[in-house]
Amino acid sequence: MLLRKSSRVLDSPGSSSSSLVQPQGMWASPSSSVAQGDAEMGSLPASGVPDVLDLSSSEDGGGSDSGSDFEDTLWKGGKRGTRTPLSCTLTAKRPRKDASRDGGSLAERNQEPSNLFEVVRLAKSAMESVVDDWLESYKQNKEAGFLELVNFFIRSCGCKGVVTPEMFRKQQNSEIIQQLTEQFDEDSAEYPLVLTTQPWRKFQVGFCELVTVLVRRCQYSIIYDEYLMDTLISLLTGLSDSQVRAFRHTSTLAAMKLMTALVRVALGVSLHKDNNQRQYEAERNKGPSRRATDKLEALLEKRRELQEQQEEIENMMNAIFKGVFVHRYRDVVPEIRAICIEEMGNWMQSYSASFLTDSYLKYIGWTLHDKQREVRLKCLKALQGLYRSREMAARMELFTSRFKGRMVSMVLDKESDVGVEAIKLLTLILQNMEEMLTDEDCEAIYPVVYASNRALAAAAGEFLYRKQFDLDWEAVKEKGRRGGSRDFFRLLLAFFIESELHEHAAYLVDSLWDCAAPLLKDWDGLTHLLLEESLEEAGWGDQQENALIEILVSSMRQATEGKPPVGRGPGKKVLSARERKALEDDREKLTQYLIPLLPQLLAKFSADAEKVVLLLAAPCYFNLSLYSSGRLEKYLEQLLAQLREVVEKHTCQEVLEAASQALYVLCNPEFTFYSRVDLARSCLVDALTDKFQQEVAELLQVSYLDEDEVYSMAATLKRISVLHNAHDLTPWQLYEPCSLLLQRAVDTGEVPKQVVIPIMTCVHFSILWDLAHVSDTVPAQKELLALKRKVASFCSLCQSCLNDMDSSVREQAFVLLSDLLLVFSPQLTRGEREALELLVYRPEVALQSQLAGFLMDHVFNHAELVGSDEEDSEGKIERLHQRRNLLAGFCKLIIYNVLELSAASDVFKHYAKFYKDYGDIIKETLSRARQIDRDEWARTLLLSLQQLLTELLLQQGPDAVYSKAFLEIRDLARRFSMFFSLHQLHNRQALVALHKAGIKFAFQEPAPSGSELGPLNLPFLEVLSEFSPRLLRPDKKLLLSYLEQTCQARLSPQQRGKAWNPLLTYRRSLRSLDDMGSDASRIAAPRPRRRPSAAAKRRRLDDSSQRGDSSLQLSSRLETPTLTSTVLKRGHQPGSPAQLQEEEGSELDFVQSQPWFSSQRSRESPSQQQLRVPRSASRPGLGSRMDRLSLMEEEEEMVIQEESSDEEDPQGLDRVRGALAGRAIGDVLRAYEPRPDWGRPLSHSLAGDDPNVSCVQWGVWGLAPHSPFPWGSLYLAVRTLAALLAAGGAGLGGTEGTKALAFASPAADPLAQLPGRPAPGPL
Repeated sequence: MLLRKSSRVLDSPGSSSSSLVQPQGMWASPSSSVAQGDAEMGSLPASGVPDVLDLSSSEDGGGSDSGSDFEDTLWKGGKRGTRTPLSCTLTAKRPRKDASRDGGSLAERNQEPSNLFEVVRLAKSAMESVVDDWLESYKQNKEAGFLELVNFFIRSCGCKGVVTPEMFRKQQNSEIIQQLTEQFDEDSAEYPLVLTTQPWRKFQVGFCELVTVLVRRCQYSIIYDEYLMDTLISLLTGLSDSQVRAFRHTSTLAAMKLMTALVRVALGVSLHKDNNQRQYEAERNKGPSRRATDKLEALLEKRRELQEQQEEIENMMNAIFKGVFVHRYRDVVPEIRAICIEEMGNWMQSYSASFLTDSYLKYIGWTLHDKQREVRLKCLKALQGLYRSREMAARMELFTSRFKGRMVSMVLDKESDVGVEAIKLLTLILQNMEEMLTDEDCEAIYPVVYASNRALAAAAGEFLYRKQFDLDWEAVKEKGRRGGSRDFFRLLLAFFIESELHEHAAYLVDSLWDCAAPLLKDWDGLTHLLLEESLEEAGWGDQQENALIEILVSSMRQATEGKPPVGRGPGKKVLSARERKALEDDREKLTQYLIPLLPQLLAKFSADAEKVVLLLAAPCYFNLSLYSSGRLEKYLEQLLAQLREVVEKHTCQEVLEAASQALYVLCNPEFTFYSRVDLARSCLVDALTDKFQQEVAELLQVSYLDEDEVYSMAATLKRISVLHNAHDLTPWQLYEPCSLLLQRAVDTGEVPKQVVIPIMTCVHFSILWDLAHVSDTVPAQKELLALKRKVASFCSLCQSCLNDMDSSVREQAFVLLSDLLLVFSPQLTRGEREALELLVYRPEVALQSQLAGFLMDHVFNHAELVGSDEEDSEGKIERLHQRRNLLAGFCKLIIYNVLELSAASDVFKHYAKFYKDYGDIIKETLSRARQIDRDEWARTLLLSLQQLLTELLLQQGPDAVYSKAFLEIRDLARRFSMFFSLHQLHNRQALVALHKAGIKFAFQEPAPSGSELGPLNLPFLEVLSEFSPRLLRPDKKLLLSYLEQTCQARLSPQQRGKAWNPLLTYRRSLRSLDDMGSDASRIAAPRPRRRPSAAAKRRRLDDSSQRGDSSLQLSSRLETPTLTSTVLKRGHQPGSPAQLQEEEGSELDFVQSQPWFSSQRSRESPSQQQLRVPRSASRPGLGSRMDRLSLMEEEEEMVIQEESSDEEDPQGLDRVRGALAGRAIGDVLRAYEPRPDWGRPLSHSLAGDDPNVSCVQWGVWGLAPHSPFPWGSLYLAVRTLAALLAAGGAGLGGTEGTKALAFASPAADPLAQLPGRPAPGPL
């Protein structure tokens, strides 16, 4: 009997080796050693596991939890008494029909459900009343009531089958399950437990609740009737051993919930037994006169009854544990494994006296190594429930010592949520078993506080807080609040500085925020600690002060914004009203604390640039309206005075930018104190500009400034340029003196570079502020013309600065030019700003060339990029970052149509060489440029390759094609070709134009007279061949014709016959499969014996951009592979044993290995596939006369073409399939010696000398009558031809196809009368 089952719902019921890695030693698993997947960051060694289980005598009997969905024998060896093995053959069921995933189709299939199933599914009645109704029916008729419950579980599996009373009386459980399995002909793999819509989620809850309520209602009598529970457990055990996933999943869930309910009953019985024992002891200890004999006897009888009930419940639990859990906790379905572990955790928490033992804990320990995330999560959560109690944790010392290493390693699990739960578990161990965690264990967790995942870092922060910062609060109260804060911050600073894990305290503050926010928000204590004079006496140096100020500012930002630092996520996207209210309250508190103290802090640390930068960020987190509403204007005056002092004292870029930003925050016209801040700002700018005007006048009058004067002028200009960035300084008219000074620097070169750079910046910001003014109003023509003259003049000056001797000046000029050209690009007129059309500035060709030249000198320069050996790694990283910014600025000019697209060739040609440093920027530019204009983009790619080849030929001459640099050019072309893979129809025209232009370039320079090397640029054809796989087949033919025409026009008659390798390589890349077969005789070099399969070739083509130079396997200097005819091997005799072994096999093996044959078989019915049994060849070497590699090459070409085009001739693939199948037939028939009386020699090719003779006829005439013949192989190949013809394919000509179809027809068998012909088989 055949068992019909869907492959979507079949899997191995207990293949533990595919899911778990189980440790060695005392906790060894009964299963064999298994391989662990990448369950966490890093890898754990798999180990052999001996069989030392306490329950080994009955857990694994018969190996029932091993096997596969499609294994021939389900049970081998012994078997458990409660299970009857299924003996059946599995076949594929009919194809799945369309089914709605919302569960509607399942409900429609259940049009006649049992009452219990419908009641639970509809969820309209309380579960207690449902169970009570069922109990009434069960009491009236046990068999009928139990059958209703059984059919409820069967229907819950999604099965249509029904257990009838006759089946229940006459058949064993195994027979019933087998019959139900045969009826399990569902149309989809869905069943109620895996459906996720709301009705079925409610059903899943109701299903579990039904089992729980059922046991609770029956706990006093019915569960002991030796019928209900025994029969139900036996049925669920049998179903849990099924290979049908729905049966196994549903029955395991029911059994585990049943076990959980029984554990609660057992706990109640145990409590009653203990109470009874106490009552009995109390009664027995009474004096003889007071002792009641009847009561003692009643108590003894009650104790015996409770003992019997306890033993019976324990037997039930033991049957479920050994019959279901022991096998299903290693099931191949992760959901089933998770159910088992979750319920075991509940058993241990509910009835720890019986289950919290090493013999049960080991299952959770083993499953910590599970491959699936949800199973590992269930293990960790189960253990959290156990370690949460100090009493339970004390009983798990042995378990903890055995599996502590695994729990610590799970902190770095590849799934972040598993790592979070692992840290929470270790935090509980730290609280209740602190001595179990060593310093080494804790040090493995500390670095996680700097993790990028917010939840993981917060969990690690709580662990760190409990371990290092959880102070004795009674002692803290005695010291006072500030004394406690001092201790906390001392420990925090010690950890932050001494651990040397990270340099930014903001991430540490964010990690500790959830558990230590009250301490971190002690801003009053923090500021007073910073202002104390005794810090140095306490041993707090400059490093501690910097860290403490950073912690202060980070806590302010965290309290007012509620967001994690940059680079850490995910944070909350939308805050609730309560959270927003809490943030506002914190902002009010910190403002009240820090407004009076911030000026004092700035005054104390004003000389330290690093501390000042941090402190100047504080006003951004203030509620600045408190300055006026709280009558705190005097502190505002102090803050403004300190800001001016900082600006006048410092020249550091970071300090000046922080001061400018703080001043910008205060200069908000909405505040009532705006006039005061604006006055302070004006005074500061007046002082700076007056000083600047004096210094400019002196510089214009003299030709030389001493060092102090240069420093003073550079410092003044630097302060002005930084302020000009955030504040509009147009009223001070800085453009004219700055432009004059810059003009003098360009003309004479007498202005020092320290002055030139801030001058350029000032002019740049002055132009941008002018643009902001004209953009906000309706500008006059005069204003626009004046601004345009400024832009043109400044661009001209910056262009001149690109040739400056100093690299910093050149870089600053390049950056400012890139920004200004982008701002005044054609994008300026968008958004209803057509009036600004006059301001659009288009760079001249000379400027574009200079920008590209600067890029070559400063970005794509190995010497500049590597730097000096003495330079530290941080300096190299900073230099690389600067160069990436320069490149990004140039690429933006291309993307936004400021520069011509052809200018991108200077960037694209460095794509491969500088991929490590700039690959992401260049790749994005390539993608964006393709969206602008595909044709121009393709021409730019070609131009990049042409430039590289021309440079190489100029440097090395004709021998350059043998150099590594030429291979790098080919690799770059291959990387470029990958951009044509997607949207091939859109890229088709551009790709064809690229090939034509490349062919023209290759023949552009004629060969020198008397030279045998061909045209100078001919090696470019090898580079161009890298783009050929992306061509459609019609385009290949077109380009091949164009290539021949070009050869005729550009080459002399003597040169046309020469076989230059680049020309041959490119021609071969354009050849179609048919052309390659017809020209096989021209190609003489032997084909390699081993080469990648077609799938590997496709992967190479798709992933070649990741492989570098090693992927360039084809070179013009390699010999060209041959397409060998099978006739050439006719007389070859088998050689060495190794050769025989290599060539051993049948033609059927080769035919079945072809993709076209697999696709043909996929359209056959399952019965046809089952009946197709390959016949082994009766003699070695069958099919060895066929050059399989040649067919693989052609098949490979066919696959590439099939992937690359959606517009190909639909008959083309069938032609290839027909040709391959025809060759297979010819090779099978040709492997046998001919009979002279049959009159046809074997010297004919596949098609024969006579075009009217088909390959089938030719093979029949050449067949030896007494040779052992693989008729099955021949029939399979001919069947393929017939199927192609019947499908309308054009794999063969009319005569060929008709005779092949006749050959394949059982009614017209042309071989029926041949000697040795076997009887017709199932085909």
